Amino acid sequence: MDKLERYRQCICKFLAEQSVGENNEPDMECQLIFDGEHVRVASPLENHYQLLDIGWQGLKRVYNCFIHLDIKDNKIWIQRNLTEVNIAQELVNRGIPPEDIVLGLHPPYKRPYTGYGVPSATVLSHSSQRSV
Repeated sequence: MDKLERYRQCICKFLAEQSVGENNEPDMECQLIFDGEHVRVASPLENHYQLLDIGWQGLKRVYNCFIHLDIKDNKIWIQRNLTEVNIAQELVNRGIPPEDIVLGLHPPYKRPYTGYGVPSATVLSHSSQRSV
């Protein structure tokens, strides 16, 4: 199995485990969203994985993405984590090297000091082109 496929499987398994939980609301559901295997809009090197709560709490609409991971340029990017789980450490425990995990939820100037990976120049140049 190649590296990216192993990363995809690791992410999917981790998110599936996180989706099992304490939701007792009858009008709420937890959704896993994986587009890596079906939609290649941006690039074949990008895959997106999200865990959402969606539904209703009484009269209040709930739509909350509480975990968002991407695979960009052969690295796993943690874009959002609204849980108490240390996702980066969970991924390391599952065999992902720390240098292949980018803490995208931290500002770029902090990433070299996190003990995890930093994006390659290719990803940085794509990001700056999109913001123009």
